[in-house]
Amino acid sequence: MSSLEQFFGIRRQGSTVSREIIGGITTFATMSYIIFVQPTILRTAGMDFGAVMVATCLSSGVTTIAMALIARYPIALAPGMGENFYFAFMVCGGAAMGGLGYSWQVALGGVFIAGLLFFILSFFGVREKVMEVFPQSLKSGIAAGIGLLIALVGLWYAGLVVPAPGALIRLGRLSEPPVVLALFGFAVTAILLARKISGAILCGIIVTFIVGIASGIVKYHGIAGKPASMTATFLALDLKQVFSSVNMIPVVFVFLFLDLFDTVGTLIGVGEQGGFMVNGKLPRARQAFLCDAFGTMLGASMGTSTVTSYVESAAGVSAGARTGFASIVTGLLFLVAPFFGKLAQSVGDGIPLSTGTMAYPVVAPALIIVGSMMMRSAVDVNWKDPTESVPGFLTIVMMGFTLSITEGIGFGLISYCLLKLAAGKAKEVHWSMYLIAALLLGRYIFLVK
Repeated sequence: MSSLEQFFGIRRQGSTVSREIIGGITTFATMSYIIFVQPTILRTAGMDFGAVMVATCLSSGVTTIAMALIARYPIALAPGMGENFYFAFMVCGGAAMGGLGYSWQVALGGVFIAGLLFFILSFFGVREKVMEVFPQSLKSGIAAGIGLLIALVGLWYAGLVVPAPGALIRLGRLSEPPVVLALFGFAVTAILLARKISGAILCGIIVTFIVGIASGIVKYHGIAGKPASMTATFLALDLKQVFSSVNMIPVVFVFLFLDLFDTVGTLIGVGEQGGFMVNGKLPRARQAFLCDAFGTMLGASMGTSTVTSYVESAAGVSAGARTGFASIVTGLLFLVAPFFGKLAQSVGDGIPLSTGTMAYPVVAPALIIVGSMMMRSAVDVNWKDPTESVPGFLTIVMMGFTLSITEGIGFGLISYCLLKLAAGKAKEVHWSMYLIAALLLGRYIFLVK
């Protein structure tokens, strides 16, 4: 144990082995909902539930341990919320949902290429520079917009909103058992968060699941068993179609963009909380970025969407974690999780509603809560300056109401550049932002034709 203390510098960081273990377990508890949520979401793209669950656990575990050994930070990684929705609904979804209709194999290929580009950018230190030129209001708006999108899908999964003839959506039938269960789960999770209970999201899932089983709403398949096979998704990515389709270029860009800002935001946030920042910079940031990019490529190869750094790592830091040893603990917990595939199947099962839609009452509360947590970023938009507030607002609402991250970014950045030009503040915008905005504007002109 002394060699581990020396390698990770546990004592130098003012921590202990026991604190690191507790911190690692806490981080796992706060983010392990992804084990249940990820296969539920990607199943809508036609992917095998069990294979995605195992791929999620293994890619998360391996990448988190890599972060521990290479960057030595108490930061865990897993498939990102937001990226998985873009993958399932926008890239693989049909035209009725505003999707592009690509197969999940092609989507995995796009994720892999984005991860490779991410790795190259990280190696040359480009990623550290991007955050300096992208507008802060749009960064905040993007996070809040993804939160709105996730919350809307969570409401749909809960059966609280359903499609309505002649309208966008309407209130679902609150008397249906799955809807009642989802409302109960949301209330429990929200109360746990208000009480500052560690692992509130996971606890909410567990309580909802137990009540669902006891009431007969949720079907019980078991707890432990032989891990599902990854044969259906392992190395199934289609790279050839990615390179042969022009329409995949913006898809790869969005995957790259989302991963970029998810990672940078998490590293800065957790770094400040843990006292890792030195003169405003994060030591070993390049190693952390490389681990993140490696995780994206590994996840795509195994059969899951973009793997990225998780802000829930802050929970482990709050519990005392200060070194990569905590990430070793978190990673190992992910690696043993596939043996509980039957439990994941029970948690992620869909239940038919009388409206003709499917409800996922066990995971829906977590999506709504995560969406609300991401909406906090809206407070960082400069609402007093129209050249900042209008683009930030458009980013949020277009992302949420079109169920498209791409459209949110497009409307936000184009309006930002136009308003800055009109207000005589052109010099406040980096030239690269004008270039990207022009390309996005050209895309819309082409679509209109």
